[in-house]
Amino acid sequence: MNIRIYTTSWCGDCRRAKRFLEEHKLAFEEIDIEEDLRAAKFVKIANNGKRKVPTFDVDGRVFSCSPFDAQDLKQQLGL
Repeated sequence: MNIRIYTTSWCGDCRRAKRFLEEHKLAFEEIDIEEDLRAAKFVKIANNGKRKVPTFDVDGRVFSCSPFDAQDLKQQLGL
């Protein structure tokens, strides 16, 4: 499974989502949308114009987990 998580440095939901991935021993690539303008644009397009973080790209399937919900994320990841 190829996981990208789009985040910001100040986002509590992002920290919880990353902790969830680490606890489940899932490798991921983190992309800070405040440092990567292309990533920020991608997140806005993926979320109907909203800058929602964390946004995930899992094997090409994009979804937001904002607000963070461990059960929803577990389901989205097929765990």
